Amino acid sequence: MKLDLNDFELFDVPERFDVERALLDERWKALQARVHPDRFASQGAAAQRVAMQWAVRVNEAYQRLKDPLKRASYLCQLRGAPIQAESNTAMPADFLMQQMAWRETLDEAQGEGELDALAEEVRSRHRQMLDTLRECLDVRGDFAAAAQQVRALMFVERFAEDVDRRLDALGQ
Repeated sequence: MKLDLNDFELFDVPERFDVERALLDERWKALQARVHPDRFASQGAAAQRVAMQWAVRVNEAYQRLKDPLKRASYLCQLRGAPIQAESNTAMPADFLMQQMAWRETLDEAQGEGELDALAEEVRSRHRQMLDTLRECLDVRGDFAAAAQQVRALMFVERFAEDVDRRLDALGQ
């Protein structure tokens, strides 16, 4: 295998947001079988170290490609539109207003029913945003817009985790 392959090339899948998960899983298993350090046990410590590096590389690529947000971020980076989540936190006013409304709803939620309704609203919005992201990446090739959408989805996913934590706390 060549060290200069990007994740999509390594897994021999198209450089697209839409990636068939079953194919990705199949390629991961095949790659792991090829590079597993146990296959190189008889070739000495140096060969095993190289195999271990390749196994780590394959696992890291798999983690990036199987997660839609990580995959989108990686595609943006490959196309010259890095996410810059730490330094670029600017969001449209309507998005920020939605975030504030959700936070208020979460803070004021009295029971499981209200939290379930909020969780469903957030999941629905998340699905819509993923569809927009897919269109930006695979249809329009607008990687700057996709980067903005990835940053927004990061906010939504963190908020969804907060809602889930509240729901879990109610169940205990």
